[in-house]
Amino acid sequence: MRIVIGSDKKGLELKNKVVEYLTGLGFPVEDLTPEGDVDFFDASIKVTQAVLEDYENNKGIIIDETGAGPFMVADKFKYIICAELNDEHSAKMTRDHNNSNVITMGSGVIGEEVACKIAERFCVAKYSGGRHQIRVDMLNKMC
Repeated sequence: MRIVIGSDKKGLELKNKVVEYLTGLGFPVEDLTPEGDVDFFDASIKVTQAVLEDYENNKGIIIDETGAGPFMVADKFKYIICAELNDEHSAKMTRDHNNSNVITMGSGVIGEEVACKIAERFCVAKYSGGRHQIRVDMLNKMC
């Protein structure tokens, strides 16, 4: 499993905290945040393309001010199932039921502790398959 993360300038501080937290837990985290004055669009493309290198195993996290913009960008790509998250339970459920491989969070929406817990839950949660595979197959046929 490869965990890639990126942010725009408004998500930079929170992204750095999430990277530090996940790394401290032993997760292999690769920060793909572009240098300079980064727009959420550029960060989202970089993370999404890295996840697509092995979309069944890689996981991506994108952080900006609201989480909405990166969500819209990531979900344009075939084989990317992205969720915009604000709580831990949804982080588990989006992996368990939807096999999501990318999540977005907003630095202006949630705090550091919640963001770190969301990221952890997303990284440890497993896809349960079964009856949920029908929906995942339908999502992957789109785009």
